[in-house]
Amino acid sequence: MKLSVATLKSVPAGVWALGFVSLLMDLSSEMIHGLLPVFMTTALGAGMATVGLVEGVAEATAAVTKVFSGWLSDRIGKRKLLTGFGYGLAAASKPLFVVAGSVGWVMFARFADRVGKGIRGAPRDALIADITEPGLRGAAFGLRQSLDTVGAFLGPAVAIALMYLLGGNLRLIFALAALPAIGAVLLIVFGVKEPAHTAPRREARVPIAWSELGALGAPFWRVLILATVFSLARFSEAFLVLRGQTDGIGPALAPSVMIAMNIVYAGLAAPAGALSDQLGRRGLLALGLGALIAADLVLGLGTGPVALFAGVALWGLHMALTQGLFSAMIADVAPAGLRGTAFGVYNLAGGLALLVASIGAGVLWSRFGAPSAFLAGAAVCALVLAGSGALPQGKRAG
Repeated sequence: MKLSVATLKSVPAGVWALGFVSLLMDLSSEMIHGLLPVFMTTALGAGMATVGLVEGVAEATAAVTKVFSGWLSDRIGKRKLLTGFGYGLAAASKPLFVVAGSVGWVMFARFADRVGKGIRGAPRDALIADITEPGLRGAAFGLRQSLDTVGAFLGPAVAIALMYLLGGNLRLIFALAALPAIGAVLLIVFGVKEPAHTAPRREARVPIAWSELGALGAPFWRVLILATVFSLARFSEAFLVLRGQTDGIGPALAPSVMIAMNIVYAGLAAPAGALSDQLGRRGLLALGLGALIAADLVLGLGTGPVALFAGVALWGLHMALTQGLFSAMIADVAPAGLRGTAFGVYNLAGGLALLVASIGAGVLWSRFGAPSAFLAGAAVCALVLAGSGALPQGKRAG
């Protein structure tokens, strides 16, 4: 996969700015998230099922919030305002991890952080779709995802360095994680401009009308169903960190698992998105599903550091091939005036599926061991791969 300089130059400046906002916020979040499973299981005495519950509830919270923020951005036509508020709330939540003295406090902190993510997610993605030409959407979403993921692997790397420099002081590391989050908020305030008319202004009433959901159209619902079932095969990456623990990776090096995964993810997300613009979405999706099946099999059946990092790399490959791709597919099929709602519904369905997947993986791990969680994920993903033929050929999903 190759991404040309000309393609990068064609991506709007607003997408680049939003990409760097994502980079800074993910740097902040992953400084915490890369150490949080270790913090919960060692300092707070939480079990594997509890970790799955915390992660699943956190992601589901973000998903539920996204559907309303996306819909509201369609109604008021102010995507940047909602995006900036979401990033601000996430930044404000970081100090809560510093004072967390129980699993309940951690869950509350994750809840606040994910509410912020939920508020910003759908309006941001709809804003990217608004300012990007259809033929560049794969590249635009891939680029934002790539920059986001650069922050995702820099965060654990910084966390590892600080673990050594600060003698394993987790709470101080959590405090320092607030600094790049503040930078992200400043960048979106001063570095992102919203088009004059991103969406038609309409009465911001509650609840969302069924007619609006129906207006999203059959192509959207086909993509949504496939993406939702796919999310059932994709439990939280916290289980990758815990898999490293079972293979002897010590607490100080636990974030190295996320670094390895995100290096692959960041390096390939933008080229994969551009390739989907040129060759079509469906073939790339099949490759991504195959990569996840391979990752689950290696992580479920393999042992030792070589198998661990091979499986983690394959996991990063599947993320690169699918995450920006699904966003581009939603942008392709959603009506312009309902893009925020479309991204909100997409993220709601995926987040609820991720909640089920994460809780299920935690229960399977606790009762039958690590292999059972990964092998169950491979089985679900195989079903999605079989059903992906329902999507049409061509550059667009609909």
